[in-house]
Formats: sequence, structure tokens, C-alpha cells
Amino acid sequence: MIALEDSILKNLQTFVSFARQRVGDAHLAEDVVQESLVKALAADRKPAGEEDTIAWFYRILRRTIIDLYRRNDARSRALDRFERELPEAPTDDDERLLCRCFKRLLPSVPEPYRELLQQIDLEGKEPAEVAAALGVTKNNLTVRLHRARKHLREMLSRNCRACSKHGCLDCTCGESDGHSHRH
Repeated sequence: MIALEDSILKNLQTFVSFARQRVGDAHLAEDVVQESLVKALAADRKPAGEEDTIAWFYRILRRTIIDLYRRNDARSRALDRFERELPEAPTDDDERLLCRCFKRLLPSVPEPYRELLQQIDLEGKEPAEVAAALGVTKNNLTVRLHRARKHLREMLSRNCRACSKHGCLDCTCGESDGHSHRH
């Protein structure tokens, strides 16, 4: 076991360089090698000689990199789907959610989400402009905005019950605790 670890650790920088060339990021390469080390140390069957150890670890590292690409590809497809399904501007249904309850409940929304709702839904800023200002990708912003709207919908549902279920049509929720609804 010691010889195995020594053999891998002796060649650690070579493995990190190998991974960096394939994933394009130094920190990610180190993470991939570390994940591969954990897999190697947990493996039931281990090689005998140093030469076998190097080839064996490369195979583990290669599989870890492939798994990373698969995970990233799945994540990328999910982000693409979000972007297709969620329009840049609020839909009519989203607009209906922006009733008086919206402004009353907005301060209760966590700060990062509140800021997105304020800038995009209330001030009408372009998502690409907001993404650039925040230093995030448009895909990332789209996902955050989706979560922000979902969070607000849940708050509306809990606080306004009937009005949020009907899209806040002609909602007359007041500032007080006693809500009145006309539907």
C-alpha cells in the first residue's frame, strides 16, 4: 500500500498536468486528481509493480475525467433547457404574480434573489446586462431568476393562498395582516 501511494505521489504533478490539459483549469485538474486518488485508495484490486501502478492510476484518472464531462454535459443540457423554457421577459402569468403582495413580500425574499427580481421584473433591465454586472453567465442568471421567481411564488402561495393560485387576478391584498381577495 505504501509503495502504491509513493508511486502515485511521486508522479502527482504529471497526473495533474495530464488532467489540466484535458479539463482546461488548474483547480479543476487538482480536484479530478484528488477524486481519482480517493477512488484508487478505496479500490479493492490494486496493481503490484510501479509500472502497473502508473497505468492503473491513469485509467482511474481517465474515467474520472470522463465522468466529469458527463456531469458537466448533463448540467449544460439542463441550463439550455431552462434557457429555452424561461423567457427573458416575464410571461403574462409571471406578470400577474406581480400584484400588491409582490411588493409587500419582496423584502422577505433572500437578498440575491430580491435583487434579481427588483432589477429584471420591476425595473425591466435586460438579463444579459444584469448577468454582466454580476459577473455570471446568462445561463447562471437564468437559473437564479427561475429560483427567485419560484421562491416568490411559494411565498405568495403561503401568504396569499387563493390569490396566488389564481394568478393574483384583481388581487386586493392589503398591507395589513387581514387580507381581502376579490376573485
